[in-house]
Amino acid sequence: MSFFDHLKEAVPSFFTRWKESLAEFKHLQTVVFCGLMAALAVVLGYVASIEIGQYIRVGFSGLPNQVVSYLFGPAIGSIFGGVLDVLKWAIKPTGPYFPGFTLSAFLAGLIYGGFFYKRPVSVWRIFAAHALVTVIVNIGLNTYWLVLLYNRVASVILPMRILKNAIMLPIDTFITYVILKAVDRVIVPQLRHLRMQRSKG
Repeated sequence: MSFFDHLKEAVPSFFTRWKESLAEFKHLQTVVFCGLMAALAVVLGYVASIEIGQYIRVGFSGLPNQVVSYLFGPAIGSIFGGVLDVLKWAIKPTGPYFPGFTLSAFLAGLIYGGFFYKRPVSVWRIFAAHALVTVIVNIGLNTYWLVLLYNRVASVILPMRILKNAIMLPIDTFITYVILKAVDRVIVPQLRHLRMQRSKG
């Protein structure tokens, strides 16, 4: 399937997946796993983040959010993303708190969950999700927030942000594909087993 095929199939079933995702909150394993992923994201933010100037940051702390969105859907993925943004800022402030970036993190989780939840892991699906997040969130909203925060002209910072995101898009797609394949092979069976044990108990 092509990029546009995945884009079209993600929209009609989104609200159904949102309700299914909310139902994931009833499982204790969901809350515990999200806590572990939040801790991992904070650690990755410290040790696996490279800042290029004031406006560009290359890091891998977003991977836990993608894993959570894949396992538990758009509702939990978006809430996790928003809460995690506030948590990371509280632990390591990189400037004044700005709710726009929390909204961006919320939307990213929403998009990833809409594309990934209860769907097979495929390169095209992952590329489509990353492309949408790149255009709407990274290049669109986050650039706008930076313009508001630092009183900069968008044309000054936009070219570098477009270049950085264009370079990172295939790299992020590959990394996410490898990670989600591993999650599908190792973590998903464990979660199913734990839930079966809990239902029997």
